[in-house]
Amino acid sequence: MRADRLEINNEDILFLGETDIDIVNQAIIDVNPKLVIIDSIQTMYSEELSAAAGSVSQVREITSQIMRVCKSRAITTIIIGHVTKDGNIAGPRVLEHMVDTVLYIEGERYFTYRILRSVKNRFGSTNEIGMFEMREEGMTEILNPSDILISERKDNPSGSCIVSSMEGTRPILVELQALTTQTNYGYAKRTANGVDYNRLAVLIAVLEKKSGLALGMQDVYLNVAGGLRINEPSIDLGIAIATASSYKNKPVPKDMIIMGEVGLTGEVRRINLIEKRIKEAEKLGFKTCIIPENNKKDLKDNYKLDIICVSNINEAIQKALK
Repeated sequence: MRADRLEINNEDILFLGETDIDIVNQAIIDVNPKLVIIDSIQTMYSEELSAAAGSVSQVREITSQIMRVCKSRAITTIIIGHVTKDGNIAGPRVLEHMVDTVLYIEGERYFTYRILRSVKNRFGSTNEIGMFEMREEGMTEILNPSDILISERKDNPSGSCIVSSMEGTRPILVELQALTTQTNYGYAKRTANGVDYNRLAVLIAVLEKKSGLALGMQDVYLNVAGGLRINEPSIDLGIAIATASSYKNKPVPKDMIIMGEVGLTGEVRRINLIEKRIKEAEKLGFKTCIIPENNKKDLKDNYKLDIICVSNINEAIQKALK
């Protein structure tokens, strides 16, 4: 039924419903396929060991046997492992040390987007990602993630801005949404979806101290549209401006993109790969870009968009919320 739904009609795909590693290895030797997929390693067992399936000794022994059989025959092998709620491979970590490449498929349960990320690669770079959308016919590659993630931004409300995040060496433009509202409980609430909560709290403190925004009695909610999670500091300035935009009820221009790290003293700090970020914004039709002053010397080409360099958070807010 699943093969029919995915429109798979290929006689070269063979299935073996077996968890005994000896039977699996014999089938690999007999068929000699080009690709083997083991799903999942935690359910496999070897009768030579008395330990339960999924234990350290079982996983280590089974992985070793699979590698010995498949590498001796130059067969590409994918071993699928369960992950914990924290997103780490369940069971013994020895599995990651034995294999050549470790790939994670990341994504939120209630969003259709998935990111394929390499955290270990003995034969290549780990600085690349693949982005996919989960559909009825399976995972479909998204060729331009930035265009997809900002496509639903039709109007121009306050509290919304576009930022640039680097996923490996690939710039991705995403929408940040902030909402500030008067607290009713005497203790201001801060909620962050897609970014680090502690980072939001620090940036709110900087806005209060250096920009004079009275956020102490304001509930602040921050969301990364599309369900992505971003840890890069280059979105700091976007978070600060989106929060200030909601507080002042002044929208950021729809064709403006914001990038920069914010320090505790309110300065806007330099970020890396600035040219790639600007070219991605230019390609998607943005007209204005706010960047750190210290990145000005890194610009080499002539750009179609206007570049505004700022040195502190107050200057950035003034330029973005005219």
